[in-house]
Amino acid sequence: MADNTEQFSWIVLIKENLEILFADRTDVFVAGDLLWYPVQSQLISPMAPDAMVAFGRPKGRRGSYRQWQEDDIAPQVVFEILSPNNTKAEMAHKLEFYERYGVEEYYLYDPDRLRLSGWVRRGNALSPLEQMNGWISPRLGIKFQWQAKELTIYRPDGEKFLSPIELSQRLDQARSRADQEQLRADQERSRADILAAKLRELGINPEDLH
Repeated sequence: MADNTEQFSWIVLIKENLEILFADRTDVFVAGDLLWYPVQSQLISPMAPDAMVAFGRPKGRRGSYRQWQEDDIAPQVVFEILSPNNTKAEMAHKLEFYERYGVEEYYLYDPDRLRLSGWVRRGNALSPLEQMNGWISPRLGIKFQWQAKELTIYRPDGEKFLSPIELSQRLDQARSRADQEQLRADQERSRADILAAKLRELGINPEDLH
């Protein structure tokens, strides 16, 4: 679970925008803070990435992600948002876990220090990325960009990841534009009806003018 509002906001931003990004893909499962059991063994403790994406798995409710029940498909992409309570040992363990159990891309963001780190799989290991600014995820197609010391994530279509408030505002704006267009159309129709009525009063059939 999140330790503070900043961490939670980033978890929600990433998870929900990934849901939106793959809304039309029935074979892409997106989850946040869901326990992932990589093997059927009580000796291996599960991990709960802040956000994860599993390609090749159907959407749907789950109490946990039990890999042996998911065609043995590991989440290919995972995200972690660092909090002040996370220790170096804990994060090292997470990296080792993701490396061991098949994650292809791992992204770690520290919102307090404004640090973004990434790893991609090369062979059997997760290798760190040297440059994250402008990096495009091979699996997700999203782009990480620093602007005015602020991390912005862009969808493949160039639209940026939006917070729930920004999404709501954009929806309201779209509705307002639609309402204005409908009002203009109604006004034009009304003017056309008035003109047609006046022409009929003069004994002119409006249809003859077309």
